[in-house]
Amino acid sequence: MGGGHGNSKDFGAAAYWDARYSSSSHSTGGKDGGGFFDWYQSYQALRPLLRDCVPTSSRVLMLGCGNSLLSEDMVKDGYEDILNIDISSVVIEQMSEKHMDIPQLTYMQFDVREMSFFEDGSFDCIIDKGTLDAMMCGDDAPHGASRMLAEVARLIRPGGIYMLITYGAPKERVTLLNQVGCHWKVELYIMPATPAYQRKWINDASHATMWRVALTVDGQLPPDYVLKDPDSNFVYVSYKSDIANGDNFVASGQEETMISK
Repeated sequence: MGGGHGNSKDFGAAAYWDARYSSSSHSTGGKDGGGFFDWYQSYQALRPLLRDCVPTSSRVLMLGCGNSLLSEDMVKDGYEDILNIDISSVVIEQMSEKHMDIPQLTYMQFDVREMSFFEDGSFDCIIDKGTLDAMMCGDDAPHGASRMLAEVARLIRPGGIYMLITYGAPKERVTLLNQVGCHWKVELYIMPATPAYQRKWINDASHATMWRVALTVDGQLPPDYVLKDPDSNFVYVSYKSDIANGDNFVASGQEETMISK
């Protein structure tokens, strides 16, 4: 998801995003223009986790790509096949023009609630940086978000990954994941979001960039867990299982682990 902050009640509507990306402040301005925006976290911050979890040869689907530079930065770092989709035809045209000389990047207009164009198990990894959050602010929430997640579960191959970067804590997001007819093994990582806190680890290689936190058996934060940055982002790395074990959700991990650059 890209484009900055605005009236959240329209976040599920194509017309809202078309108008937003048509404005001069959010237009990419073609190949050489500015106006790009990344929600929550940059590739620099996410790189350790992405490189650890997602091989560069993976077929990746970027949900709600907007005018983020995440996909471009991934390709610069060796990723070979990223399909970017967004509900806005305006931003898809803008980003297609900007990246027309990068064959590893493809852009298509799609509504994430309806992706029947793609066959089951078409992708190794699906990345969602703010799109589920946008769907939860749409007029059809939470139904639209559930439809999107059902499509995500269908499109990921068995053993593949859904990487969700969100402001939503487990008590909100794990509930949504559990509604989908898919069996997930979920790892939770927590990242600082406040600029002042982020600067600490940008300038100090020994400072944590994120923490892996073990969820409880019912998919929640430990009752005594305290966020180091109150405005943290949550990254759910959900591995799709092809074996039904009676539970949709399996929490992974034993304790908090610090992850540095």
